[in-house]
Amino acid sequence: MAATNDLRIIGLDRPGIGLSTSHLYSSIYDSVPDFTILLDQLEIERFAVVGLSGGGPYALATAHAMSDRVTVVGILGGVAPNVGEGHIDGGLVGHLATLRFALPWVRVPLARAFQGLVMALGPVGPQALDLYARFSPEGDRLVLAREEIKAMFLDDLITNSRHAMGAPLNDLILFLRPWGFSVSDIAVPVHWWHGDADRIVPFEHGRHLASLIPDAELYVRHGESHLGGLGASEDVLRTILEP
Repeated sequence: MAATNDLRIIGLDRPGIGLSTSHLYSSIYDSVPDFTILLDQLEIERFAVVGLSGGGPYALATAHAMSDRVTVVGILGGVAPNVGEGHIDGGLVGHLATLRFALPWVRVPLARAFQGLVMALGPVGPQALDLYARFSPEGDRLVLAREEIKAMFLDDLITNSRHAMGAPLNDLILFLRPWGFSVSDIAVPVHWWHGDADRIVPFEHGRHLASLIPDAELYVRHGESHLGGLGASEDVLRTILEP
């Protein structure tokens, strides 16, 4: 679809993900200068930005800081603030809030432990994913049954584990801090997709945050939990391409 519509899609590895070196920002908003450098190096002036799950806050921060360059934002199951303006309780991030002050001190040993666990499960990864899908909502089961989605998910997870699993913990630390900006000040159109059976980032979180953004539209992914968004790429691209 990208080739047909002459789209240039760039996947950005946040610090510690893929081959990117690890770094803990002071806040979500503190990540924007790095993104700006990348865009300038690639000579990209105007662009759309899409964030899935934990990528959502980074996409919103970019839209807030670069409203003169961002044309539209797409968010799929994005995380909502746990503290500060616009915060909402609950969800996986909310349940881990009791670790807020301990995480910065234990993130390195925890990352190594997660790395070892993922590597140990690597040989049975497909079977483990099938087992997870069996207990997921129907929408997620259909997505995870697609061989190309399953292969991509497992490859990303196992490849990241080779470079340590600190990035998800760094993300969690930042999600549990003030983000450094207000979503109510975002001056860019935002399209938000969220599964109504999401067990990780509850649907109410998406509805809450979308209600705070001046120009936001919420799309319900019926019968899907958190991973269902992996199958929504064409829907997202069609929507953000609309004039």
